[in-house]
Amino acid sequence: MKRVIVIANQKGGVGKTTTAINLSASLAEAGKKVLMVDMDPQGNCTSGLGIEKNEVENTVYELLLGQCKAEECIYESVCENLSVIPANMNLAAVEIELIDAEEKEYILKKELDTVREKYDFILIDCPPSLNMLTINAMCAGDTVLVPLQCEYYALEGLSQLMYTINLVKERLNPDLEIEGVVFTMYDARTNLSQQVVENVKNNLDQKIYNSVIPRNVRLAEAPSYGMPVLLYDGKSTGAESYRMLAREVMSRGEK
Repeated sequence: MKRVIVIANQKGGVGKTTTAINLSASLAEAGKKVLMVDMDPQGNCTSGLGIEKNEVENTVYELLLGQCKAEECIYESVCENLSVIPANMNLAAVEIELIDAEEKEYILKKELDTVREKYDFILIDCPPSLNMLTINAMCAGDTVLVPLQCEYYALEGLSQLMYTINLVKERLNPDLEIEGVVFTMYDARTNLSQQVVENVKNNLDQKIYNSVIPRNVRLAEAPSYGMPVLLYDGKSTGAESYRMLAREVMSRGEK
């Protein structure tokens, strides 16, 4: 079953882009055809998959403005089976430029629908805010995957995000579901990490992935080399954690 998964959390620094890069790479490594769509003006997902974000001709910015078609802005990443629709700082201006556009919430969905059949998974990396770009992603998505940092304030942001997801489901995309919550930056040495996991499990009836992403030096180093951790150090605990997450994501789709 083909799926479009939106990776979102309006809180920055929770491992969202790290999850987008490494989950997409892990799915591709498992033989799935994957398209990664970078909806964050910072373009970190683009550069983290080995694409020079300021040298590409067509990005998601041109796509949203109708200046190119989806197939014209798909680039090959450093991983086999994994393609990217890139982003750069130009994307920051798109909200103003689309202010009078009709059905602007559905632009990305309409474009992705034209290439959807070519891929097993389309992953969309959202900016760390609940803006027009995130709404576009949620209107295009089947499910939302929420990376959640194991820290004290994690739950506060989560309730706001759930509210937004439910609002989009109610008004714009009735098929949108929660894919699940994945815990990131987990430190087994601290009680706090364990408490946050327990707290979320007790407070949230959402699907929570068994795979937990640890704090890992290799995960932090990999993006500066323009590659996922699977290519940078495939035997690291970070790489193994994302492989486990990919297996869980795939098995959910088969149920």
